[in-house]
Amino acid sequence: MDMIDVKFKEFIKLNRGFDLPNDKMVFGEYPVVASTNIKGFHNNFKVKAPCVVTGRSGSLGTVQYIINDCVPLNTSLYVKDFKGNLPKYVYYYLKTMHLESFNSGAGVPTLNQNHLHNIKLKIHDYSTQQKVADILSAYDDLIENNNQRIDLLEKAAQNLYKEWFVRFRFPNHKQTKFEKGLPKGWEARRLSEIVNTQYGYTASAESDEVGPKFLRITDIAQEKLMWDNVPYCKIESKDILKYLIEPGDILVARTGATAGYAKRINKKSPEAVFASFLVRLKPLDKKLSLMIGMVVESEQYKGFIQAIATGAAQPQANAKLLTLFSMVVPDNSTIDMFNSIVEPMKDKLENLQNQNSNLIKQRDLLLPRLMSGNLEL
Repeated sequence: MDMIDVKFKEFIKLNRGFDLPNDKMVFGEYPVVASTNIKGFHNNFKVKAPCVVTGRSGSLGTVQYIINDCVPLNTSLYVKDFKGNLPKYVYYYLKTMHLESFNSGAGVPTLNQNHLHNIKLKIHDYSTQQKVADILSAYDDLIENNNQRIDLLEKAAQNLYKEWFVRFRFPNHKQTKFEKGLPKGWEARRLSEIVNTQYGYTASAESDEVGPKFLRITDIAQEKLMWDNVPYCKIESKDILKYLIEPGDILVARTGATAGYAKRINKKSPEAVFASFLVRLKPLDKKLSLMIGMVVESEQYKGFIQAIATGAAQPQANAKLLTLFSMVVPDNSTIDMFNSIVEPMKDKLENLQNQNSNLIKQRDLLLPRLMSGNLEL
């Protein structure tokens, strides 16, 4: 396939983003785009859609495609001029360039666009750019559709929990007697009464597959747990069983700004152990795992832990502090009823996440081959 030789400055023109301090941000419909994500929304915009944005300072290498008019922040660079190239193609092309490798900052990582100007590139003609973008977009559209379904399932499970155990509008609630503010047979229990705790394993994370997966704070602090991004660790065979993660475990961060962040392990996880800055909460009654997981993953729990964590510079929360939080424990029949509804939701959610993982792998394998012209279109 014939490719066109150009220099980067002939491909696109990048511009630095705009200053918009937090106290000047007025909530509205337009995304405010930081170096790696959408930071918030503003009532005005600076750049017409579509907008391609990458990091300029701090975090480098992430490329974002924004379908709405937006405000790229000054920590980012945005494409001011596509020079006749398809914006979606430009987005995918920049993803293959590993822009983080052009760091020119001595302390804070910085991408100096002047260092890119004379880099030689090979690109497709416009009609082929459209074909390439269509192939890759098909994967991204499926991933986004799955993400929307995942969000709906998460919200449905959370709403059911709140309806039953916060508002007390559970089945037959009108016929239920209440004692001391709770339905008869229900209790308010501290986590310390219903879980065992265990600190994680101390080791160095390895990119090579030298042992089991090694779950860290970094991994559970993400919006979704992506096992493909979790590294490995070396561990003696005699220690694996002690630290091996099992379905129903809840892993909670105990240090730093992420103290109180948590993830519950559902069913389909690779062989993995957990790191020393995590604490495992293992329900004494497995039937309570879903409920405890939803409680510990909530914003209320996170806020509680961060409020009581000690240490001015580096907040710390030991296992005792992490289990001071109280939750409502219903009677067995209500637990069984709740699990019968929510467990299939969590299973479906997990299947969708696994589908996305496979789609991402397939897309990322195709991306460099398509961009290099090695695949016939």
